[in-house]
Order: sequence, then structure tokens, then C-alpha cells
Amino acid sequence: METDRIEESSVRLLGSSNSGGSSGSRWVDGSEVYWEALPWSKRNENEGTEGYGSVRRRLVKKPKRLDSFDVEAMEIAGSHGHHSKDLPLWPTIAMAFQTLGVVYGDMGTSPLYVFADVFSKVPIESEIDVLGALSLVMYTIAVIPLAKYVFIVLKANDNGEGGTFALYSLICRYANVNLLPNRQQADEHISSYKLKLPTPELERALSIKETLERRSSLKTLLLLLVLLGTSMIIGDGILTPAISVMSAISGLQDEISGIGTNAVVIISIVVLIVLFSIQRFGTSKVAFLFAPALALWFFSLGSIGLYNILKYDITVLRAFNPAYIYYFFKRNTSRAWSALGGCVLCITGAEAMFADLGHFSVRAIQIAFTCVVFPCLLLAYMGQAAYLMKYPSSYSTIFYASVPGSLFWPVFVIATLAAMIASQAMISATFSCVKQSMALGCFPRLKIIHTSKKQMGQIYIPVMNYFLMMMCIVVVSVFRSTTDIANAYGIAEVGVMMVSTTLVTLVMLLIWQTNLFLACCFPLVFGSVELVYMSSVLSKIVEGGWLPLAFSAVFLSVMYTWNYGSVLKYQSEVREKISLDLMLDLGSNLGTARVPGIGLLYNELVQGIPSLFAQFLLSLPAIHSTIVFVCIKYVPIPVVPQEERFLFRRICPKDYHMFRCVARYGYKDVRKEDHHAFEQLLIESLEKFLRREAQETALELESNITEDTDTPSVRFRGSDPPGGNGAEDDELSIPLMRNQNSEETSAPSASASASLPSSYMPSEGEDDPGLEYELSALREAMESGCTYLLGHADVRAKKNSFFLKKLTINYFYAFLRNNCRGGTANMRVPHTNIIQVGMTYMV
Repeated sequence: METDRIEESSVRLLGSSNSGGSSGSRWVDGSEVYWEALPWSKRNENEGTEGYGSVRRRLVKKPKRLDSFDVEAMEIAGSHGHHSKDLPLWPTIAMAFQTLGVVYGDMGTSPLYVFADVFSKVPIESEIDVLGALSLVMYTIAVIPLAKYVFIVLKANDNGEGGTFALYSLICRYANVNLLPNRQQADEHISSYKLKLPTPELERALSIKETLERRSSLKTLLLLLVLLGTSMIIGDGILTPAISVMSAISGLQDEISGIGTNAVVIISIVVLIVLFSIQRFGTSKVAFLFAPALALWFFSLGSIGLYNILKYDITVLRAFNPAYIYYFFKRNTSRAWSALGGCVLCITGAEAMFADLGHFSVRAIQIAFTCVVFPCLLLAYMGQAAYLMKYPSSYSTIFYASVPGSLFWPVFVIATLAAMIASQAMISATFSCVKQSMALGCFPRLKIIHTSKKQMGQIYIPVMNYFLMMMCIVVVSVFRSTTDIANAYGIAEVGVMMVSTTLVTLVMLLIWQTNLFLACCFPLVFGSVELVYMSSVLSKIVEGGWLPLAFSAVFLSVMYTWNYGSVLKYQSEVREKISLDLMLDLGSNLGTARVPGIGLLYNELVQGIPSLFAQFLLSLPAIHSTIVFVCIKYVPIPVVPQEERFLFRRICPKDYHMFRCVARYGYKDVRKEDHHAFEQLLIESLEKFLRREAQETALELESNITEDTDTPSVRFRGSDPPGGNGAEDDELSIPLMRNQNSEETSAPSASASASLPSSYMPSEGEDDPGLEYELSALREAMESGCTYLLGHADVRAKKNSFFLKKLTINYFYAFLRNNCRGGTANMRVPHTNIIQVGMTYMV
């Protein structure tokens, strides 16, 4: 946005990690106007002296758009690369074994309730009903999880990260569709930011990109689609524990006399309370049980299924003929269509293969599904179908009825454990989705507890945990039947799949630039299947399908309201930021007293001086000697390398001692550092910035002096002031710098050395005195401590706004802001180190 440009001094700084483990920083934005753009007279008035600072600023030449630091920045970014997860064979197999406990728990527990729900809609009257339902289940698993997710969707990952927000961040990096207007060119230099396009740019992809960027309605529609998918995933986090645990516990009804529906509901609620109570300890405490338990569960499914096939009816293998699907629909017509709502439950959790990709590799997930999960599930469903061919009346308890009597209790224990693990996976996925939504400004701030020092994805959100627990208890208490819960479950699952299909299609057209015919086949094939399933599950709205729609509507309203209010607040801050001319008129003392100390003023601007700073100048009798405007910014990538975390700029002349720090985090990054560690890292990076600035200024001067070898002097001139003409009479004639290897230039250089600041002509072994003065001032300010300058902003709609906008901003958004986690709690700083002022933005 051209209107958002401000006049700031910017230096490119490239740092590397030292042996001690602390990291440098890289500054890669040089688009701002430099101080030589100001009129010389105004600059001299504000500086008060015509000494070192003035001469140095007048000599600095605005760097070119592309210089050696750009090249070095690219080399550093390339050295990081995209951390490949392609491991050798045996480590990949070991990782595939681990995926069983995290990725496939939900899909692995679906044999507990699929046929029970299907045949509650279609009574078994002939073998066509059983074979047709079995064939439908088999080909549903083959088409959606196997063909769609394993072979296509897994490739649409964001540097190894999957999920709805990963697809959205991928699209945001290629096309400027993010509604929050804080995008910077510097972000594109982050290692993980770059896109590797498999084919050259096509006119079609560029046309789609331009259309998305030009039409704000399409940006809003894309955001709503992503938020809808995320809302449905949260709905899955509520329904998965309810249906999985209740299906496992319901096996007690036939084994123990006197166990009725009320007892099953009570036991299920107790198990759910225990399940959610252990979340605060973190999944790492019990993770070592997950993979072996699920491996044993899949082995049990396959073994029992094979046993039933051989014992009861091996002719169920005829279901591999898809013609039985046609016979099934021809015989049952509308009842078969209604049964699709139960059939779709066989692929619940398929989205987890993509959403949990960040913890594993594509090959590991593919190997685990094709070699273990897929064959075991086919055997389990075929075994149940074989049992139903002989005992059709046992469909309501088909899973436990088909288990040999001597194996009931071992299988019951394993099934209950598998149900809890499947629930754990969806609960963790809900936590991750909420965190990603918060990072991208689409969810109110909540308290996040990191339960593992090694795995950054293992988090715990207390508010969401208690909310999920209460909703699960309500669902189990109200529905009291897995069949009714299944009616609700299908809508959330198919809704997430349809969102993924739409986003992956956009990725294929926009980024992969796939052949148009193949790109259209993806939504036509898979989207058509999902639409058929959606049409079936939507018919169950009255029977319980309204529940996920209600959950999705609530969460969608919360997320969109938060994003809408945040965007309006940011636009107000951009519109009301302070003019740089005003800062220059105030002088280096800023119109008040400067006392030792560092003031960290938190704001959301990546450019410009926030109006919040003016409130502090008006409210406080003094201001700190060093001011740093800190912006915590989340960029649409999973992780920002530590050495690329900070971007620094200088604001105003040197004697103002004012800087900007943009701390960049990815949506998977974990901010574990306390305020002491953050302060230390920030000051170390600021010192490196000052040293590199001095080095680059000296190199810039030297290169400018040696450009003209035909004359004994080189001329420097400040840049044209904004809107004005160049100041020709302000040119300086400066002799060439002394070359120790040439006696010809030593004489003129010596004659002019007295007129140059010592920082430009340092003696051997001596540092720049101006740099040392600034570093000593910074250290003195650090010794006095850091103070956090925060704003308590209130956003109100203007009086002439529409009623809906007033209702959204003045009530809904205000309620969310007043009840979410505050900035002071997020930074974990003592209240004695905080100064707050109130502000009201009219939007």
C-alpha cells in the first residue's frame, strides 16, 4: 500500500549463529526513504550541531535495490532449505509404525459402529443388502482415503505441514489474499517462505492470482471457506470422543446382564472425564502406549475378520465387484441413499492423515495406510459381513457379536483403549487448529500450555479442553445412542473433506499449475462422491445432524468476528499513525525528558509510528532514552528459523535512539521464552544491527568514493526530498579515501582527513567512536531495565455505521476482546514493568 509508506532508515543486516548458541538476525528490507531525503536546513535544526552525525548522514548514499547483501541473504536462505523428511527405509518404517497411534486411531475404531448404523436404515432381507453395503464401504475407503488423500492431497503440504490452514498459508504466500494488510517484502526472504513451482508460470495461473488479489469478495469467501473447515474440525473434536467411547462401552450391554442404556451413558461420561482430565499432563506422557496399542488393535481387526470370513461365508469376496453397489441401490432406492450417512463413517479421521502430516513424513503415512490400515480394515468389514450373512439380526451389535466369546474381554479392553486414543488424536488436532487460527488472527487469544520441550506441536489449551469435555458430556447425555451421534458426525466429516477438495483444487490451478483437464477431474471425481454423501447426511438434520451445523455456525461467527474486528483495528492504526515530520519537529528529546532505560512499545504496525506513542508522550512526564517499537507478527509459514526471526530498522536520526523490531513467527512456532530471554535476545540482535549498520555505512562511503577514479574527488548528494527537487547546492566534494598500497592517493586523503569524522577514517585496531557511543548508551539503558509500553485499545463503530456493523463491533467483538487473554498475560511480564494507556479507535 503506497499510502502506508513511511520515512524510515533501513539497513540490511545478515547475521549467523555463533558457537554459543545465540543467533544473529537478518534485515532484508530497503524500501524506505532515507534521512538524506530531508531538507538539510531542517535536519541541521533538529540535530543542533554540524558535527559527526550530520556529516555522516549527508554522506550516506541510499543503497541500490539489489546489492551484495541481497545475494548473501539468498545464500543463507538456501542453506536452510526445506528440511527434508525423506529418511532411509528402516527409519521410515519405524515412523510409519508411530503413525498408527496418532493418525489412524479415528479411522481404526470405525468398525465399531459403521454396519450398525448402515443396517439401521436398510433392513437385511437378502445377501444383496450385505454384499452391496460391504462393497460400498470398501470402495469408499479406496476412493477417499487411499486415492484422494494418500496419493494426491498429501503432496499439497506446506513445507511438511498439513491441514486446512496449511493450504490457506500456501495460497497466501503465492497470492496476496490475506485480509490483514501487514505483508512485507522482507518476509519473502525467509527460508521456508519460498515456493518451488514444478512447471513454468502459466497464463491461467497468473490470471487466477490476479483475480483473487483484485476482488476483495473472493478473499473473504476464501477465508470463510477456511474458517468453515476449521469450525468443522473443532466439531469433530466434540463428536469423536463421544461416539468412539460410547461405541466401545456399549459392548457391555450384551456381555453383562443388567447393563442398560443409562449405565452405558454413565460409564461413558466417566471415561470422558478421565480422558479430558489427563490432557493437562500432555500426550508425551502416554505417547509410548499409543502405537503398540493401535498396532495390536489393527492386528485384532484383521485376525478376527479373517477368522469370520473363513468360518461363516467366504463368498463375501464377491463384494469386490462394484456391480453390487448398483444392485444395492436398485433394490433399496431411497433407503440405500439414507444408508450412505452410516457408510461415510468408515472414513472418519481420513482428514487426520493430512492434518497430522507435520509430525511425520508423506512416505511414512503412505506406507502405514497401504500396508497395515487398509488391508486390516477391509478384513474387518468383510468378516462382519460374513457373520451377518449367517446372523442378520445381530447388526446392532455386530462388532462384539462377531468376536469369538473367549476373546471378548481382551478385545473390549483394547477397543476401549483404541477409542480413547482416537479421541486423543482429535482433541490434539483441535488444539492445533485453534493455535493456528490464533496465530493467523482468526481466533481470540487463549492460554496455551506447551506440554513437551521437544515436540512443539504438543500443546494444551485449558479453556478449549473444558469446553470440549462439557460438550461431549452433553452430546452423550442427550443423544444416548451411537446411531443418533453418527447422524451428526457425518456432516462434520464430509464438510471438512469438501473444504479440502476445494482448496487443493485451487492449489493445483494456482501453484502446481496442473493440466486443466487433470485439475478439473480432481473436484469432479472426488467432489461428486463427497456431494452425494453430503446430500445423504444433510437429510439427517432433524435426527441430530443439526448439532455439527450449530457448532460450526458458532465457531465460524466467533472466528470471522475476531478477524473482521482485528482488520478494522489494524486499518485504524495505519490511518492514524504519526507523521515523521512531527517527530522531527519535536527534536531528539521528543518534547519531554529522556531518562535512562529501554521502552518496548508493543504495536501491530510493521511500518510507521503508532498513534499510541503520542498518547505516551502526552501522558508521561518523561520517556525512556531508547525506544523500540516491537511488532509480534505471524507470517503464513510453519516455522521461522531463529536467525531470521528479527527485522530491525532505525527510526529518526541517530540521536533519537528509536528503533523498530518486527519479531516474526510461523503458525507452528512456539513462543516459549520468558520476558527476560526475549529482552536479552532482542538487545543482542539490536547490537548486531548497530555494528552491521556502521560497517555497511563505511563500505557504502568507500565504494562511493572509489567510483570516480578520473578525478581526485567524489561528490555526494542527499536524495531528493519527497515531493521536492534535488538540492544541488548541498553537494560535497570529498577527496578519495587513503589507500595504504598507493602513495598517489595518500597525500590528498591526508589533506582531507581532518575534515572527515574519525568514524570514517578509523585508525588500525580502533572502533568507530560513534558506534561505541551508541552501544554504550544502549548498555546503560539496558542496565536501567526494560519497561513494556502497552495500549488498551477500545474499538467502536462510527455513529453513521450500519446497524449490523455496530452490533458486531460494539458488542460481539468487544465481548471477545474483554474476555480473551490479554497482552500482559501472553508476555508473562511483571506488572511493575508495564505502563498502559487507553485508546479508542473509531472504525
